[in-house]
Amino acid sequence: MEILEHPQQILSWYGEAGVDEAMGEEPLDRYALAAQAAKNRTAQAEQVLKAGEAERAALSAPVLKSGLVSVQPVDNGVSEESIKKAVEVAAQAKTIDDLRAALETFEGCPLKNTAMNLVFGDGRPDAKVMLIGDVPGADEDRQGVPFVGPAGMLLNKMLASIGLDRSEVFVSNAVFWRPPGKRSALAGEIAVCLPFVERMIELVDPMILITLGGPTTHSLLAQQGNISKLVGRWFTYENPRMSHPIAACGLYHPEFLLKSPTMKRQAWANLLAIQEKLKDLKA
Repeated sequence: MEILEHPQQILSWYGEAGVDEAMGEEPLDRYALAAQAAKNRTAQAEQVLKAGEAERAALSAPVLKSGLVSVQPVDNGVSEESIKKAVEVAAQAKTIDDLRAALETFEGCPLKNTAMNLVFGDGRPDAKVMLIGDVPGADEDRQGVPFVGPAGMLLNKMLASIGLDRSEVFVSNAVFWRPPGKRSALAGEIAVCLPFVERMIELVDPMILITLGGPTTHSLLAQQGNISKLVGRWFTYENPRMSHPIAACGLYHPEFLLKSPTMKRQAWANLLAIQEKLKDLKA
């Protein structure tokens, strides 16, 4: 191998190799630069993920326990005393009508001051299938009935596709008043409504409980993670006041399916699984 010693020889060699321009005074190790850039991207991604986890934890960190589900109690004017009062008031309801009456006079949730109507529940009080969504929308707020807007019409079709009529089931939400500005419910708002939701489930005593959407699945079934990882799986819902556990599963919220129609295929498979489960429980 020829050893190049004269500068002219070295320049000629670079020229033959295609190097015809000097970009700096010092040589650059491009491999080292690429490796450092990859490390920087990894570090930035970890910071973003940690920030997201901290934000979600601030909204759902367990502080107060009602039944078997824990939620953060204080935000947006919701006090720990309000949640304790909700537990006491809800426990006194003997029927679904009692529970509605209790909510109508309950002043512990600040959403009541901005909403038009209480959106309680709809359907058979002894239904075998119970569905719980997240928050009422504008149509529900105006009419005081859950799932009456476009998402409600899709839910009716979803139920009909597995042989269920809307009148045969019981539907409600995890929060009974519409949050202002189309925002999601805060953790404290969910927490103060949770005792009433739990009592509602106890009174209806369904064979199957279906939670619609991530927030409700997280709060009622005590399951964390993306809803896409939870739908199609079966869990058990129970609390100390119930005589028996209830088969429960998560399902995509109809509003999400309206915005993401490609997910309807998976939702259809989940609905068929619910239909089979219902047949097995009735057998």
